[in-house]
Amino acid sequence: MKYQIEKQSKVPAYLQLYEQIRKEIISEVYPLNSKLPSKRLMTEETGISIITVEHAYALLQEEGYIQSRERSGYFVCFRKNDGFAGSTDVRNEGYGNAPISAEQHEFPFSVLSKTMRKVISEHGEEILERSPNEGTLQLRLAISRYLERSRGIKADASQIIIGAGSEYLYNLIAGLLGRDKIYAIETPSYKRIEEVYQSIGIKYEKLTLGRDGITSEALKNSKADVLHVTPYRSYPSGVSASASKRHEYLRWAKGQGRYIIEDDYESEFSVLRKPEDTLFSQSEQDNVIYMNTFSKTISPALRTGYMILPKHLVKSFEQALGFYSCTVPTYIQFVLAELIDQNDFERHINRVRRNKRKQLTNTSE
Repeated sequence: MKYQIEKQSKVPAYLQLYEQIRKEIISEVYPLNSKLPSKRLMTEETGISIITVEHAYALLQEEGYIQSRERSGYFVCFRKNDGFAGSTDVRNEGYGNAPISAEQHEFPFSVLSKTMRKVISEHGEEILERSPNEGTLQLRLAISRYLERSRGIKADASQIIIGAGSEYLYNLIAGLLGRDKIYAIETPSYKRIEEVYQSIGIKYEKLTLGRDGITSEALKNSKADVLHVTPYRSYPSGVSASASKRHEYLRWAKGQGRYIIEDDYESEFSVLRKPEDTLFSQSEQDNVIYMNTFSKTISPALRTGYMILPKHLVKSFEQALGFYSCTVPTYIQFVLAELIDQNDFERHINRVRRNKRKQLTNTSE
Protein backbone atom coordinates (compact mmCIF):
# COMPACT_ATOMS: atom_id res chain seq x y z
CA MET A 1 0.00 0.00 0.00
CA LYS A 2 1.13 3.55 -0.64
CA TYR A 3 -1.46 5.91 0.79
CA GLN A 4 -0.19 9.35 1.74
CA ILE A 5 -2.12 11.64 4.07
CA GLU A 6 -1.03 15.28 4.13
CA LYS A 7 -1.61 16.48 7.67
CA GLN A 8 -1.34 20.16 6.67
CA SER A 9 -3.85 19.90 3.82
CA LYS A 10 -7.17 21.73 3.97
CA VAL A 11 -8.80 18.53 2.69
CA PRO A 12 -9.90 16.33 5.62
CA ALA A 13 -7.87 13.15 6.09
CA TYR A 14 -10.84 10.87 5.48
CA LEU A 15 -11.52 12.54 2.12
CA GLN A 16 -7.86 12.22 1.13
CA LEU A 17 -7.99 8.50 1.86
CA TYR A 18 -11.37 8.14 0.17
CA GLU A 19 -10.08 9.76 -3.04
CA GLN A 20 -6.98 7.57 -3.17
CA ILE A 21 -8.88 4.31 -2.63
CA ARG A 22 -11.63 5.37 -5.04
CA LYS A 23 -9.08 5.99 -7.81
CA GLU A 24 -7.56 2.55 -7.23
CA ILE A 25 -10.98 0.90 -7.37
CA ILE A 26 -11.85 2.67 -10.64
CA SER A 27 -8.45 1.79 -12.15
CA GLU A 28 -9.00 -1.80 -10.95
CA VAL A 29 -6.02 -2.00 -8.65
CA TYR A 30 -8.81 -3.40 -6.49
CA PRO A 31 -10.97 -5.39 -8.94
CA LEU A 32 -14.55 -6.50 -8.38
CA ASN A 33 -15.00 -8.64 -5.22
CA SER A 34 -11.47 -7.96 -3.96
CA LYS A 35 -11.03 -7.19 -0.28
CA LEU A 36 -9.80 -3.84 1.01
CA PRO A 37 -7.11 -3.69 3.72
CA SER A 38 -8.48 -3.89 7.24
CA LYS A 39 -9.13 -0.67 9.10
CA ARG A 40 -6.38 -1.47 11.57
CA LEU A 41 -3.84 -2.13 8.82
CA MET A 42 -4.84 1.09 7.06
CA THR A 43 -4.42 2.97 10.34
CA GLU A 44 -0.91 1.58 10.85
CA GLU A 45 0.19 2.59 7.36
CA THR A 46 -1.31 6.08 7.18
CA GLY A 47 -0.98 7.18 10.80
CA ILE A 48 -4.60 8.29 11.00
CA SER A 49 -7.20 7.05 13.47
CA ILE A 50 -9.48 4.07 12.96
CA ILE A 51 -12.46 6.45 13.12
CA THR A 52 -11.01 8.43 10.19
CA VAL A 53 -10.55 5.22 8.20
CA GLU A 54 -14.13 4.24 9.06
CA HIS A 55 -15.37 7.57 7.67
CA ALA A 56 -13.52 6.97 4.39
CA TYR A 57 -14.84 3.40 4.09
CA ALA A 58 -18.38 4.51 4.97
CA LEU A 59 -18.29 7.10 2.21
CA LEU A 60 -17.07 4.53 -0.32
CA GLN A 61 -19.89 2.24 0.79
CA GLU A 62 -22.53 4.94 0.58
CA GLU A 63 -21.52 5.76 -2.99
CA GLY A 64 -21.62 2.12 -4.09
CA TYR A 65 -17.90 1.37 -4.49
CA ILE A 66 -17.61 -1.16 -1.68
CA GLN A 67 -19.84 -3.24 0.57
CA SER A 68 -19.40 -4.52 4.10
CA ARG A 69 -19.63 -8.24 4.81
CA GLU A 70 -20.21 -9.19 8.41
CA ARG A 71 -17.02 -10.34 10.14
CA SER A 72 -15.23 -10.43 6.79
CA GLY A 73 -14.40 -6.81 6.01
CA TYR A 74 -15.01 -4.55 3.02
CA PHE A 75 -15.18 -5.81 -0.57
CA VAL A 76 -15.31 -3.99 -3.91
CA CYS A 77 -18.71 -4.05 -5.61
CA PHE A 78 -17.89 -1.49 -8.32
CA ARG A 79 -18.03 -2.75 -11.91
CA LYS A 80 -16.22 -1.04 -14.74
CA ASN A 81 -15.01 -2.98 -17.74
CA ASP A 82 -16.99 -6.20 -17.60
CA GLY A 83 -19.60 -5.20 -20.15
CA PHE A 84 -22.54 -3.59 -18.42
CA ALA A 85 -23.27 -3.29 -14.73
CA GLY A 86 -25.35 -6.21 -13.58
CA SER A 87 -28.35 -6.48 -11.34
CA THR A 88 -26.11 -7.12 -8.33
CA ASP A 89 -25.00 -3.48 -8.14
CA VAL A 90 -25.10 -2.52 -4.50
CA ARG A 91 -26.89 0.54 -3.26
CA ASN A 92 -27.32 1.55 0.36
CA GLU A 93 -31.10 1.45 0.61
CA GLY A 94 -31.03 3.91 3.50
CA TYR A 95 -30.00 6.66 1.11
CA GLY A 96 -31.59 8.06 -1.99
CA ASN A 97 -33.90 5.25 -3.17
CA ALA A 98 -37.09 6.29 -1.40
CA PRO A 99 -40.06 7.57 -3.43
CA ILE A 100 -40.01 11.34 -3.79
CA SER A 101 -42.28 13.27 -1.47
CA ALA A 102 -43.48 16.86 -1.58
CA GLU A 103 -41.03 17.75 1.20
CA GLN A 104 -39.95 21.37 1.15
CA HIS A 105 -36.80 22.86 2.69
CA GLU A 106 -37.68 26.50 3.10
CA PHE A 107 -34.89 28.98 2.57
CA PRO A 108 -34.87 31.53 5.44
CA PHE A 109 -37.07 34.40 4.30
CA SER A 110 -35.23 36.84 6.57
CA VAL A 111 -31.96 36.09 4.74
CA LEU A 112 -33.63 36.35 1.33
CA SER A 113 -35.34 39.66 2.09
CA LYS A 114 -32.16 41.13 3.58
CA THR A 115 -30.22 40.15 0.46
CA MET A 116 -32.88 41.63 -1.81
CA ARG A 117 -32.69 44.97 0.02
CA LYS A 118 -28.89 44.92 -0.16
CA VAL A 119 -28.93 44.30 -3.91
CA ILE A 120 -31.35 47.20 -4.48
CA SER A 121 -29.22 49.48 -2.32
CA GLU A 122 -25.88 48.57 -3.90
CA HIS A 123 -26.91 48.12 -7.54
CA GLY A 124 -29.60 50.79 -7.81
CA GLU A 125 -31.01 51.22 -11.31
CA GLU A 126 -28.61 48.57 -12.61
CA ILE A 127 -31.20 45.96 -11.58
CA LEU A 128 -33.50 47.33 -14.30
CA GLU A 129 -30.99 46.79 -17.07
CA ARG A 130 -31.38 44.02 -19.60
CA SER A 131 -29.44 40.88 -18.77
CA PRO A 132 -26.85 39.55 -21.24
CA ASN A 133 -28.38 36.71 -23.25
CA GLU A 134 -26.33 34.05 -21.50
CA GLY A 135 -27.00 35.55 -18.05
CA THR A 136 -25.16 38.08 -15.91
CA LEU A 137 -21.45 37.56 -15.42
CA GLN A 138 -21.92 37.95 -11.65
CA LEU A 139 -24.21 34.94 -11.38
CA ARG A 140 -22.28 32.78 -13.82
CA LEU A 141 -19.03 33.41 -11.94
CA ALA A 142 -20.73 32.71 -8.61
CA ILE A 143 -22.12 29.41 -9.90
CA SER A 144 -18.73 28.47 -11.37
CA ARG A 145 -16.93 29.03 -8.06
CA TYR A 146 -19.65 27.27 -6.06
CA LEU A 147 -19.67 24.16 -8.26
CA GLU A 148 -15.89 23.83 -8.16
CA ARG A 149 -15.70 23.93 -4.37
CA SER A 150 -18.83 21.88 -3.68
CA ARG A 151 -19.15 19.43 -6.58
CA GLY A 152 -15.71 19.23 -8.14
CA ILE A 153 -17.06 20.68 -11.38
CA LYS A 154 -14.57 22.87 -13.22
CA ALA A 155 -16.31 25.09 -15.74
CA ASP A 156 -15.65 28.58 -17.01
CA ALA A 157 -18.38 31.21 -16.77
CA SER A 158 -18.53 31.10 -20.58
CA GLN A 159 -19.88 27.54 -20.38
CA ILE A 160 -22.78 28.51 -18.09
CA ILE A 161 -26.17 29.54 -19.50
CA ILE A 162 -28.91 30.97 -17.26
CA GLY A 163 -32.58 30.36 -18.02
CA ALA A 164 -36.05 30.38 -16.48
CA GLY A 165 -36.35 26.79 -15.33
CA SER A 166 -35.70 23.33 -16.73
CA GLU A 167 -38.32 23.37 -19.48
CA TYR A 168 -36.76 26.44 -21.11
CA LEU A 169 -33.31 24.86 -20.96
CA TYR A 170 -34.59 21.55 -22.41
CA ASN A 171 -35.72 23.53 -25.45
CA LEU A 172 -32.34 25.19 -25.84
CA ILE A 173 -30.51 21.87 -25.58
CA ALA A 174 -32.74 20.32 -28.24
CA GLY A 175 -32.03 23.28 -30.52
CA LEU A 176 -28.30 22.91 -29.89
CA LEU A 177 -27.92 19.15 -30.28
CA GLY A 178 -30.55 18.84 -33.00
CA ARG A 179 -34.18 17.78 -33.26
CA ASP A 180 -33.22 15.02 -35.68
CA LYS A 181 -31.53 12.99 -32.96
CA ILE A 182 -33.18 10.30 -30.86
CA TYR A 183 -33.35 11.14 -27.16
CA ALA A 184 -33.70 8.60 -24.35
CA ILE A 185 -35.46 9.34 -21.06
CA GLU A 186 -35.93 7.39 -17.86
CA THR A 187 -39.28 5.76 -17.22
CA PRO A 188 -40.83 6.75 -14.96
CA SER A 189 -39.47 10.28 -15.15
CA TYR A 190 -40.42 13.92 -14.60
CA LYS A 191 -43.37 14.31 -16.95
CA ARG A 192 -42.32 17.76 -18.19
CA ILE A 193 -39.29 16.23 -19.92
CA GLU A 194 -41.53 14.07 -22.09
CA GLU A 195 -44.01 16.90 -22.63
CA VAL A 196 -41.28 19.26 -23.88
CA TYR A 197 -39.91 16.66 -26.29
CA GLN A 198 -43.40 15.90 -27.56
CA SER A 199 -44.20 19.57 -28.10
CA ILE A 200 -41.16 20.17 -30.31
CA GLY A 201 -41.50 16.93 -32.24
CA ILE A 202 -38.47 15.09 -30.90
CA LYS A 203 -38.24 11.31 -31.19
CA TYR A 204 -37.53 9.71 -27.85
CA GLU A 205 -37.27 6.31 -26.22
CA LYS A 206 -38.37 5.36 -22.71
CA LEU A 207 -35.72 3.36 -20.88
CA THR A 208 -36.84 1.38 -17.83
CA LEU A 209 -35.39 2.29 -14.44
CA GLY A 210 -34.13 -0.51 -12.24
CA ARG A 211 -33.08 -0.35 -8.60
CA ASP A 212 -29.90 1.60 -9.35
CA GLY A 213 -30.60 3.42 -12.62
CA ILE A 214 -31.58 2.58 -16.19
CA THR A 215 -31.40 -1.17 -16.68
CA SER A 216 -28.35 -2.41 -18.57
CA GLU A 217 -30.51 -4.24 -21.11
CA ALA A 218 -32.51 -1.11 -21.94
CA LEU A 219 -29.36 0.97 -22.31
CA LYS A 220 -27.61 -1.64 -24.43
CA ASN A 221 -30.56 -1.95 -26.83
CA SER A 222 -31.24 1.78 -27.11
CA LYS A 223 -30.90 3.51 -30.47
CA ALA A 224 -30.65 6.92 -28.83
CA ASP A 225 -28.02 9.58 -29.52
CA VAL A 226 -28.76 11.59 -26.36
CA LEU A 227 -29.30 10.12 -22.89
CA HIS A 228 -31.34 12.30 -20.50
CA VAL A 229 -30.83 11.14 -16.92
CA THR A 230 -31.37 12.23 -13.34
CA PRO A 231 -28.66 10.29 -11.48
CA TYR A 232 -29.73 11.50 -8.02
CA ARG A 233 -33.23 10.60 -6.81
CA SER A 234 -34.98 10.49 -10.16
CA TYR A 235 -38.53 11.82 -9.93
CA PRO A 236 -40.97 10.23 -9.02
CA SER A 237 -39.23 6.90 -8.28
CA GLY A 238 -36.52 8.21 -5.97
CA VAL A 239 -33.98 5.92 -7.67
CA SER A 240 -30.34 7.04 -7.53
CA ALA A 241 -27.71 5.66 -9.88
CA SER A 242 -24.93 3.66 -8.23
CA ALA A 243 -21.26 4.39 -8.88
CA SER A 244 -21.15 1.43 -11.28
CA LYS A 245 -24.21 2.67 -13.14
CA ARG A 246 -22.82 6.18 -13.53
CA HIS A 247 -19.70 4.76 -15.15
CA GLU A 248 -21.93 2.63 -17.36
CA TYR A 249 -23.66 5.79 -18.57
CA LEU A 250 -20.26 7.30 -19.35
CA ARG A 251 -19.18 4.18 -21.26
CA TRP A 252 -22.39 4.38 -23.28
CA ALA A 253 -21.59 8.01 -24.12
CA LYS A 254 -18.26 7.05 -25.69
CA GLY A 255 -20.19 6.06 -28.82
CA GLN A 256 -19.84 8.32 -31.83
CA GLY A 257 -21.83 11.55 -31.54
CA ARG A 258 -23.48 10.67 -28.23
CA TYR A 259 -24.31 13.11 -25.43
CA ILE A 260 -25.63 12.92 -21.88
CA ILE A 261 -27.98 15.48 -20.34
CA GLU A 262 -27.40 15.29 -16.60
CA ASP A 263 -30.27 16.78 -14.59
CA ASP A 264 -28.84 17.19 -11.09
CA TYR A 265 -32.04 18.46 -9.46
CA GLU A 266 -32.06 18.37 -5.63
CA SER A 267 -28.68 16.64 -5.41
CA GLU A 268 -27.43 19.29 -2.97
CA PHE A 269 -29.67 17.75 -0.33
CA SER A 270 -28.03 14.33 -0.46
CA VAL A 271 -27.50 12.90 3.03
CA LEU A 272 -24.19 11.39 1.98
CA ARG A 273 -21.08 12.75 3.69
CA LYS A 274 -20.19 14.45 0.42
CA PRO A 275 -22.33 15.12 -2.67
CA GLU A 276 -22.03 12.33 -5.21
CA ASP A 277 -19.69 12.79 -8.15
CA THR A 278 -21.42 14.21 -11.20
CA LEU A 279 -21.23 12.69 -14.64
CA PHE A 280 -19.99 16.07 -15.88
CA SER A 281 -16.96 16.00 -13.55
CA GLN A 282 -16.17 12.36 -14.34
CA SER A 283 -16.54 12.51 -18.12
CA GLU A 284 -13.39 12.38 -20.23
CA GLN A 285 -15.28 12.91 -23.49
CA ASP A 286 -16.49 16.52 -23.00
CA ASN A 287 -20.00 15.40 -23.96
CA VAL A 288 -22.08 15.89 -20.79
CA ILE A 289 -24.47 18.83 -20.40
CA TYR A 290 -25.05 19.55 -16.70
CA MET A 291 -28.32 21.09 -15.50
CA ASN A 292 -29.65 22.32 -12.17
CA THR A 293 -32.09 24.86 -10.75
CA PHE A 294 -32.66 26.89 -7.60
CA SER A 295 -36.29 25.74 -7.36
CA LYS A 296 -35.71 23.26 -4.54
CA THR A 297 -32.73 24.90 -2.86
CA ILE A 298 -34.23 28.40 -2.59
CA SER A 299 -37.69 28.77 -4.15
CA PRO A 300 -39.56 27.73 -7.32
CA ALA A 301 -40.90 31.30 -7.48
CA LEU A 302 -37.47 32.52 -8.63
CA ARG A 303 -37.82 30.46 -11.83
CA THR A 304 -34.07 30.22 -12.32
CA GLY A 305 -32.03 27.34 -13.66
CA TYR A 306 -28.71 26.93 -15.40
CA MET A 307 -26.83 24.53 -17.62
CA ILE A 308 -23.14 23.95 -18.21
CA LEU A 309 -22.12 23.20 -21.78
CA PRO A 310 -19.15 21.07 -22.84
CA LYS A 311 -16.36 23.41 -23.93
CA HIS A 312 -16.54 22.37 -27.56
CA LEU A 313 -20.23 23.34 -27.74
CA VAL A 314 -19.88 26.90 -26.39
CA LYS A 315 -19.12 28.48 -29.77
CA SER A 316 -21.82 26.41 -31.49
CA PHE A 317 -24.34 27.63 -28.93
CA GLU A 318 -23.35 31.27 -29.43
CA GLN A 319 -23.68 30.97 -33.20
CA ALA A 320 -26.94 29.00 -33.29
CA LEU A 321 -28.83 30.17 -30.19
CA GLY A 322 -26.94 33.13 -28.77
CA PHE A 323 -29.68 35.50 -29.95
CA TYR A 324 -32.15 34.13 -27.37
CA SER A 325 -32.73 36.67 -24.59
CA CYS A 326 -32.12 35.58 -21.02
CA THR A 327 -35.49 34.86 -19.39
CA VAL A 328 -34.40 35.62 -15.81
CA PRO A 329 -34.56 39.25 -14.57
CA THR A 330 -31.23 40.90 -13.82
CA TYR A 331 -32.41 41.69 -10.27
CA ILE A 332 -33.04 38.00 -9.46
CA GLN A 333 -29.65 37.05 -10.88
CA PHE A 334 -27.91 39.64 -8.68
CA VAL A 335 -29.78 38.30 -5.63
CA LEU A 336 -28.74 34.71 -6.37
CA ALA A 337 -25.13 35.73 -6.95
CA GLU A 338 -25.09 37.55 -3.61
CA LEU A 339 -26.57 34.54 -1.76
CA ILE A 340 -23.92 32.24 -3.24
CA ASP A 341 -20.94 34.57 -2.77
CA GLN A 342 -21.86 35.37 0.85
CA ASN A 343 -22.23 31.63 1.61
CA ASP A 344 -25.88 31.97 2.67
CA PHE A 345 -26.78 29.44 -0.02
CA GLU A 346 -24.33 26.81 1.25
CA ARG A 347 -25.19 27.42 4.89
CA HIS A 348 -28.82 26.63 4.09
CA ILE A 349 -27.87 23.47 2.18
CA ASN A 350 -25.62 22.23 4.98
CA ARG A 351 -28.32 22.91 7.57
CA VAL A 352 -30.89 20.90 5.59
CA ARG A 353 -28.45 18.03 5.08
CA ARG A 354 -27.68 17.88 8.81
CA ASN A 355 -31.38 17.83 9.67
CA LYS A 356 -32.06 15.08 7.13
CA ARG A 357 -29.26 12.95 8.58
CA LYS A 358 -30.73 13.39 12.07
CA GLN A 359 -34.19 12.40 10.82
CA LEU A 360 -32.76 9.35 9.09
CA THR A 361 -30.89 8.31 12.24
CA ASN A 362 -33.97 8.77 14.44
CA THR A 363 -36.10 6.76 12.00
CA SER A 364 -33.67 3.86 11.98
CA GLU A 365 -33.40 3.66 15.78
